[in-house]
Amino acid sequence: MALLEVENLTKFYGDVRALSDVSFKIKKGEFVSVIGPSGSGKTTLIRCINRLIEPSDGAITYDKQEMRSLKGNDLRHARAKLGMIFQHYNLVMRLTVIENVLHGRLGYKSSFAGIIGRYTEEEKEKAVEVLTLLGLEDFVYRRCDQLSGGQKQRVGIARALVQDPRMILCDEPISSLDPSSAKIIMDYLRKIQQELGITILVNLHQVDVAKKYSERILGFNDGHLVFDDSPDKLDKDTIHTIYGTEAGELIID
Repeated sequence: MALLEVENLTKFYGDVRALSDVSFKIKKGEFVSVIGPSGSGKTTLIRCINRLIEPSDGAITYDKQEMRSLKGNDLRHARAKLGMIFQHYNLVMRLTVIENVLHGRLGYKSSFAGIIGRYTEEEKEKAVEVLTLLGLEDFVYRRCDQLSGGQKQRVGIARALVQDPRMILCDEPISSLDPSSAKIIMDYLRKIQQELGITILVNLHQVDVAKKYSERILGFNDGHLVFDDSPDKLDKDTIHTIYGTEAGELIID
C-alpha cells in the first residue's frame, strides 16, 4: 500500500498553472528524487503535500489520511509525521542546536507547552541521539549562527527526525552547499532511508545526484509530470523532454 498517493494535483497562482493534473504513488521506504528546470513545479509539489501551500484541485493521501480535508489540530498531528527540510535551513539562528531540534516536537505539544519550551527528558535525550547520528554531538549547545551551511542543514535533518516521521520532504536541501557538504547531506539522507526505513522525497537540481542516490525519479516540466521511472531509464531523450533540447550534457552515465 502506498504511504503517499497524489491524485490529479493541480495548483494555480492566479492565472498561472504551476502543477497540472499530477498523479503518482510512493511506497514506504522509497528514496524518490524530483528533478526539473526552475519553475517546473518541484517546490510547489513538496509544499502542497504538507499544505504549506493550498492545492487548487486534486487529492493528497498521506498515511491513510486525506491531507486536504484536515484542519487545526488534525492537520498539525498529520504534519508531525511528515518531516520537512528546507533549502535555507529555516532555523532560529540565535538559538542553540538542541533548541532548534526540539522545535520538531512542537506538533505534539499544546500551544502553551510550545510557547514556554516545555520538553520532557525523553525528548531531550532523543534530540541528542539524532544529533549524534548526524555527527553533531559536539555542537549540541552551539548557537546555529556559528555553524557552517552543511552543519545547519544537518540540524534541519535532526529537527525532522525528532518528529518520528514516516516520510521526510526535502526542498532542494543541497542547492546552497558546496559539493563536499552536499555529498555529506545526501549520504545522511540515504542512511536515514536505508537504516531507519524513513521514506525520502527530495527536490534536486543536480541530475547526477538524483541518479546516484534515488531508487526512482520524478521529472517535471512546466507543471507536468513527464517522467516516473528508475534512474537507469533516464536517458538523453528523457533529459531533453524534462529540461529542453539544449540539456543533453546533463546526462551522467
